[in-house]
Amino acid sequence: MDNPKILLFDIESAPNLAYVWGKYEQNVIEYDSEWYMLCYAAKWLGKKKIMTSSLIDFPKKFKKDSNDDFGVINELWKLLDEADIVIAHNGKSFDVKKANARFLYHGLLPPSPFKQIDTLTESRKYFKFNSNKLDDLGNLLGVGRKVSHEGFQLWLKCMKGNKTAWRKMIKYNKQDVILLEKVYEKFKPYITNHPNIGLYKQIDFACPNCGGIHLQRRGFNRTKTNVYQRYQCQSCGAWSQSTKSKKDMKVTIKN
Repeated sequence: MDNPKILLFDIESAPNLAYVWGKYEQNVIEYDSEWYMLCYAAKWLGKKKIMTSSLIDFPKKFKKDSNDDFGVINELWKLLDEADIVIAHNGKSFDVKKANARFLYHGLLPPSPFKQIDTLTESRKYFKFNSNKLDDLGNLLGVGRKVSHEGFQLWLKCMKGNKTAWRKMIKYNKQDVILLEKVYEKFKPYITNHPNIGLYKQIDFACPNCGGIHLQRRGFNRTKTNVYQRYQCQSCGAWSQSTKSKKDMKVTIKN
């Protein structure tokens, strides 16, 4: 039985530098330099170790060209290439696409295919919170907060090589991944389209959301033409149903 490799990750990027005529709602006249990746933090689901890579980890490259993020990008590519499932907050619209943009820029081929779980998408799909920001979700669900910082000045200091700022940035990045995992665990039983963990573990009778084998029969799911046994996982609480219908059972079956 093989557990899927589930990677949680979060990236931090530098801003675009451009010429504009004013301050608010401006069209860019010309770019001075485009964005690049500052750092990332990642961890395998259920593991304690948090992996990070940042521009400051490559001092010779940083001194020569502070915008050269190949080292960071190459390390992130290896992790995504190894993952079966990737979890990020706003990952589908931001983190994964940003990573792909830098992979292509540096001439890297796509990492091996993986499934995605976007906690921002899931939050909007299944719930109606006042805010879907990771910090607000963590606070509301009682699992933690993001690391506070001085704002955009932290990014500017990092871009200039300030080591104290880089330590704060890495700490901030790591906490985002820790918080992401905790929010995901809260969301997990509600995600009806979760990648089927049982298939990765090659177990026929398992919870699709967590792979747990302690399932309790809890009534039936009836469609217009078939009846399916319904189960609730006693490990994570997710609901699932049998893959085979009970066509031979009478429609008068009661829960």
